[in-house]
Amino acid sequence: GRLNIAACSVGGAQTALERAVAYLTDRKAFGSPLIDSQALQFQLADMRTELEAARTLLWRAAAALEDGGPDVVELCAMAKRFATDTGFEVANKALQLHGGYGYLAEYGIEKIVRDLRVHQILEGSNEIMRVVIARSVVGNSGTAG
Repeated sequence: GRLNIAACSVGGAQTALERAVAYLTDRKAFGSPLIDSQALQFQLADMRTELEAARTLLWRAAAALEDGGPDVVELCAMAKRFATDTGFEVANKALQLHGGYGYLAEYGIEKIVRDLRVHQILEGSNEIMRVVIARSVVGNSGTAG
């Protein structure tokens, strides 16, 4: 379940990123498409990088689940926490890049943001994921009493 929610977050955020790129390509300011702005390109680059990191951790956790790895619980918790936080942040940035249009239902970004926000709560809140991860870290440190 945790990996399913993580995958949904990555997919939703990918869609939000693609919509942001399309919007910035179509929208013009001062005679040029917004996509030509280096500052906006840097934001898109960061969004894409964060999404790729989330996707990679998700794949790693899925492989551990499939192989029955000893760290599967920890990896699934990390993937769920990271992918849902990242997914929400990427979608939220996509909404910001749309400006006021991001709140209009016809662009679909506002729904993605709402949907991805709840992923941070479903299948164990991200605070609980941190507890699961921390228990593994503390248990492996050799200092736990």
